Amino acid sequence: MVKRFNPDKRRRPKVDDYFGDWKWREGLAETMVPLVGKLYRNEVNVLMYGRPLLNCSAVEIMKLHRFVREVEGNELSEIETFPVLEHISKMKLLPCEIDLGEIVSYLLENEKLDPLKYVEKLLSENIRTKRSYPLRPKDIVLFGFGRIGRILTRLLIADTGGGAKWRLRAIVVRGSGNPDDLIKRASLLRHDSVHGEFAGTIRVNKENHSLIVNGNEVFVIPSNDPSKIDYKKFGIKKATIVDNTGIWRDEEGLKQHLKNPSVEKVILTAPAKGKIKNIVYGINDEKAKPEEKILAAASCTTNAIAPVLKLVDDNFKIVNGHIETVHAYTNDQNLIDNYHSSDRRGRSAALNLVITDTGAAKAVSEVLPDLKGKLTANAIRVPTPNVSLAILNLTLKRGVGVEELNDCFRKAAFRSKLRETIDYTNSLDAVSSDFYSNEFAVVYDSQATISNFNSVTITLSAPPWVKVGIIKNTFFIIAIYVHVSLIQLILTIPLRKHDQIK
Repeated sequence: MVKRFNPDKRRRPKVDDYFGDWKWREGLAETMVPLVGKLYRNEVNVLMYGRPLLNCSAVEIMKLHRFVREVEGNELSEIETFPVLEHISKMKLLPCEIDLGEIVSYLLENEKLDPLKYVEKLLSENIRTKRSYPLRPKDIVLFGFGRIGRILTRLLIADTGGGAKWRLRAIVVRGSGNPDDLIKRASLLRHDSVHGEFAGTIRVNKENHSLIVNGNEVFVIPSNDPSKIDYKKFGIKKATIVDNTGIWRDEEGLKQHLKNPSVEKVILTAPAKGKIKNIVYGINDEKAKPEEKILAAASCTTNAIAPVLKLVDDNFKIVNGHIETVHAYTNDQNLIDNYHSSDRRGRSAALNLVITDTGAAKAVSEVLPDLKGKLTANAIRVPTPNVSLAILNLTLKRGVGVEELNDCFRKAAFRSKLRETIDYTNSLDAVSSDFYSNEFAVVYDSQATISNFNSVTITLSAPPWVKVGIIKNTFFIIAIYVHVSLIQLILTIPLRKHDQIK
């Protein structure tokens, strides 16, 4: 088992009164809560090493301060962060993200810097002036309100901020003819057997056939024809459609949305067929061009393993490998034995391990062309509703030890472009259910990393949630991580004698 990373760089003196120290810091954390909320309503999102402080309680904010020890070897103190946050809250800023953890950690390493002057210089380009133009929010329409649609609704509402970035304006559903249809859909949004209760309020407006979700009026539009919906009637224009139905996955099918004059762009929350680009946020998002009208967010498995494979390949070079995914059952499987177009998926999902196919290897090679022809893959569906396991057996060009691998992923998780994709944990007893609502694509489990001369085992978890990113301020890429939750990566690495781990 790997030792915890805890060099205690700053050598803090021990306090004499732990309880008194706790109550003092708790009071500061309580004071930070409204400051974070005020900034958020002004489109400024405050983070702690990639983790949002919004909607955190005082204790949760304190836990995030302690979490910094995973990165820096020593937790931050609210005594250090509060003055900086307070100063930021008084600044008139344009919409942006500010990582409080990174700022304060840098200041602690550079004690000669004046904290307030440093912050003002750092954020000088984000100062709101009289010439700053108000932003018109992007209209978002969800086409489909199944599991993915409801998770997306939660995430988009939670990330609305002051409403300058985007607004979820409508959800298109199949018409049921049931007079209680709106109430039933509100209930499904409010309650989730896996992710728990919705964090907010939901009101039903039968007259407008809409849901008022945390103050956002979201119209629920019954329709089966994307091209004939009268979005103008709802004040919707230049909308980005997020199609999560899975009905159409090729250009011909998805172009139906673009026939509507109120629609500007389309995003598919599944792997696309044909010439449509599959984009994994943080990996190949530079290929998403402003002029493109249709993009896809690839599969849950691809979003989970592609960042890991890229990181390993960039640092250690992959010769070849095999991907084995042990996947949670999905909604298309039968609860009990019944007819299914796929031979094995017709058998009871709740009672069986079901062998099935996967396009993971092919999908990854499309996102990471350098790995084309180097990977194979297969899959097994197992009786769990939300968490999957993938085992990657990789042969690398050179040997690598546990500490080197852990350090590589730690740096990627906290100080790289992949910081919004890869999470990192030192937990000794982490299990798949711990990551049900984690918003990262992958969580690297450093304690499960094993090296035995010529083989290394890395365990990762890919949380079943959603990441929302903006590409060039013109296009939204929404990658769906709904099913994949636990990934184990086994690296078979030929080691030379002098590379062997002592």
